[in-house]
Amino acid sequence: MRSILALILSAFALVAPLAQEDAGRPAWQDSVSAQIEALRADDGEAALAMAGAAFRASYTDPERFIADIKGAGYAPIAASRSHSFGSSRTLVTGMVVQEVEFIGVDGKVWEAIYQMAEEPNEGWRVQGVILRGTAGIGI
Repeated sequence: MRSILALILSAFALVAPLAQEDAGRPAWQDSVSAQIEALRADDGEAALAMAGAAFRASYTDPERFIADIKGAGYAPIAASRSHSFGSSRTLVTGMVVQEVEFIGVDGKVWEAIYQMAEEPNEGWRVQGVILRGTAGIGI
C-alpha cells in the first residue's frame, strides 16, 4: 500500500512542475506559436494578425503576406513540423528577443530569433525574424 501511495505521489510531483511551466510561460510565446501555426496552415489572416503594426499597415491582402514571407526565405517556418523555445532576453520594457528552433519535415534544424514588442491594445506582436539553417538533424 505504501509503495502505491509513493508511486502516486511521485507522479503528482512530476506533473506539478509541468503545469507550472505552462502557467509561467511568457505571453509573447503564445503570439509566436499562433503565428507559426497560422503559417503552417497557410492562414494569412491569422499570421498577419500576429505581426507588428507596421506589417499590418503594409499588407491589405493576407495571402500576399504569406507569399512574401515564404518568398523572403522564411518558408522553412511554414513547412516546419515542430518548434520549441530557447532562451529569451528583455531588451527594454515591452521588447523581447526569443530564440525558436524549428525541425523541418526533412529533419533539418533551423534556428530563429524573433523580435517581439508589446503593442498597446494588441498584446505581443512579431516585429521581425532572423532565420538560419544549422548543421543539426532533428529527431
